[in-house]
Amino acid sequence: MAKKRKPRNLRRRNAIAGYMFISPFIIGFLVFLVKPMIESFRMSLSKVIIAASQKEGGNGFIMERITTWKESNYYRAFFYDPDYKNRLVDSLKNMAIQVPAIIVFSFFIALLLNQEFKGRGFVRAIFFLPVILSSGVIVGLEYNNTLMSGMKDIIAESGEGFSITASLETILRTTGIGGKILDPVFKIIEGVYDVALASGIQIVIFISGLQTVSTSMYEAAKIEGCTAWESFWKITFPLVSSMILVNLVYTTVDFLMRTDNQVMDLITLKVNPQMEYGLSAAMAWSYFGIVAAVLGILAAIISKKVYYYE
Repeated sequence: MAKKRKPRNLRRRNAIAGYMFISPFIIGFLVFLVKPMIESFRMSLSKVIIAASQKEGGNGFIMERITTWKESNYYRAFFYDPDYKNRLVDSLKNMAIQVPAIIVFSFFIALLLNQEFKGRGFVRAIFFLPVILSSGVIVGLEYNNTLMSGMKDIIAESGEGFSITASLETILRTTGIGGKILDPVFKIIEGVYDVALASGIQIVIFISGLQTVSTSMYEAAKIEGCTAWESFWKITFPLVSSMILVNLVYTTVDFLMRTDNQVMDLITLKVNPQMEYGLSAAMAWSYFGIVAAVLGILAAIISKKVYYYE
């Protein structure tokens, strides 16, 4: 009986340890985010009037409940606002291009960095720089610093006329090869800097997964006559497939929620300076619902192909 209880006790201890690790987020969410989310949802269902004084509205706002669908903020967001639907569609299209590119790029770099070679620590540090550059301070310097923006303009001007990608694109379009089929490919190549910058955390996750794969599996496969290509598809890829799901969810959320996203820019614009709090809240909640639906569909499809090794 004692032997049968050991696996159950081990799973219980692991579950407790997992909850302890995520407890700071749970506490922070309950303390700092639940009330603002409820207020935001109420705003999305109401006509928000800015109170003349704090005493008049309590929290500075007067919310009048909207009872008809055509007067609601959600109807205005999808049918009256000229930019919301267009930006939403563009954002989803860019996600369909950028997210797979980030996953493939980070997986390829993780495979390289997991190999044994001289100077591996230095090369890893270079590719882990995007994690540091994604911090708030560095991002603020990158987007708000006039020196950084001036350097980008100089680099762009100096590179004009010497782009191999642009020349190749011109040749292919002139000869009629590819057409719109190659547009996503050229878009990824032109945005390779953004792809690399957004791949830092994904590379770390993939490397952590690759290092859990036992070397004895590769040795046994090599003895049986498996090539490196066969070992990749039969051992490496299946055992790291769970990390692909994790990175897919993280990358999708990161892409759709980052501050330079077109939809997020519009939601911020509706709050300041236009001060349309109800419309902004409706856009935010509808966008949240769409993102949750996209994540649910992707997770449901890919989780069926994930292999969990125990």
